[in-house]
Amino acid sequence: MTGPAGITALRLRGDPYEAGRQHGTALAGPLRGFVGDSLCRLGLLLDEPVTMSGLEPVLSAFDKVITAELPRLADEITGLADGIGIPRDQALLLQLRREILGYRKIPARGDCTTYARAGSRPVLAQTVDLNGDLDDQISVLDVRLTGSPRGVLVLSFAGLLGYLGVNSDGLAVGLNLVLGGDWKPGIPPYLAIRHVLDSAAGVDEAVECLRGLPLASSRSFMLCDAGKAVWVEALDGGFRCFEARQAEHTNHFLHPDFAPFDEINVFARNSSRRRLEACRAGLAALGPDAGVEEHFALLSAPPIRVAGTGDIRYERTVAAAVALPGGGRLYVRPGDPATASTREFAVAALPEGNLT
Repeated sequence: MTGPAGITALRLRGDPYEAGRQHGTALAGPLRGFVGDSLCRLGLLLDEPVTMSGLEPVLSAFDKVITAELPRLADEITGLADGIGIPRDQALLLQLRREILGYRKIPARGDCTTYARAGSRPVLAQTVDLNGDLDDQISVLDVRLTGSPRGVLVLSFAGLLGYLGVNSDGLAVGLNLVLGGDWKPGIPPYLAIRHVLDSAAGVDEAVECLRGLPLASSRSFMLCDAGKAVWVEALDGGFRCFEARQAEHTNHFLHPDFAPFDEINVFARNSSRRRLEACRAGLAALGPDAGVEEHFALLSAPPIRVAGTGDIRYERTVAAAVALPGGGRLYVRPGDPATASTREFAVAALPEGNLT
C-alpha cells in the first residue's frame, strides 16, 4: 500500500466536466485501485464495516447540497467519475472521505501545522498530516477552467478536487482540522477551498466566499495574500477570524468563542499545542525574506513533522507544502519532508512580470 512517494502533475483545461474527465482519465488506474482498496481505505480506518449501499443515503444528502451550492464542482465530479470509469457516487465518496470518517476516537498524533506571512514576500506553509497512508496518492492539479479569470494550483490526494493551493491572483489557502459541533451533509471543506481559489482574488473575498457556504464540518482555514494573513475557524455555521501579518494554527480552536466547544482528545490537544509552540518559535528565527528551503526545514523538524508508527489509523506527515502567492508558485515535498526532494509548480499563464 505504501512506497516511495511521488507527485503526478496534471494540466486540466476546458469546462468543469472536461477538467474532471481529464483528471479521472489520467489517474484512472490508481484511483480505481484506491476505490477498491477496502472502499477508499475507509474499511481500514473505521470500526464498523462500510459499503456503498450503506453510504448511499448520506452520499445523496451531500450531493444535493453540493449540486445546489457549487454546480460547477458537481459537474467536475461527474467528469471525474466518467474519466476514471466508476459510478458517480464513488467519485463523490473520494471528496467526502474525511466527513465519512467523522471524529476520530483513537488518540491522534498530528493533523497539520499551518502558518502564513503577508508582506513583500508572502508565504503560506504547512505540513499535511493524514491517516490512510495517502502519500501514494499525491497529485498537483494545474486548473484553468473555460471562462475563468484565474488559474489555480491545487495539492490533491486520491482524486480530491481541492485540498490546499494558490491561484494566479496571489491568494493562497491552507487548512487545519479542528473538531467540534455537528458534522452534517453540506459542502466539504476541501471543495470549499477549491471554490475559494476559483472565485476569490484575495483574502477579503475568500473570507466572504467561506461565509456564504453551508460547510459540512468544522475546520480552520489559513488565507494569505500580500496584504494580510488570516485564519478562519468554522464551527456549526459560525465563523471567527484572526487577522495579522503572521498567523499560525494547528488543531485546537484558538478563538475564545469556540474554544469551549473543542472536541479534540487530550492526546491530540497536547500534540497540537506542542506543534503550535514549535511553529511560533521556529518562525521567530526565520527572517521575513526566508527562502523556500528554510521553510521546509522548519516543517521537517519534530514535533511539527509527525513520524509514522506503521499503523494506518494514525496521522503522520505525508507531505509538506510552501506556497508563494505573490509568484503563483507551489512547492511540495511528497512523503516525509525530512527526506523528500522539493518539487516546484507554477500557475500556468500567469501574466509576465508577476512572477517573483
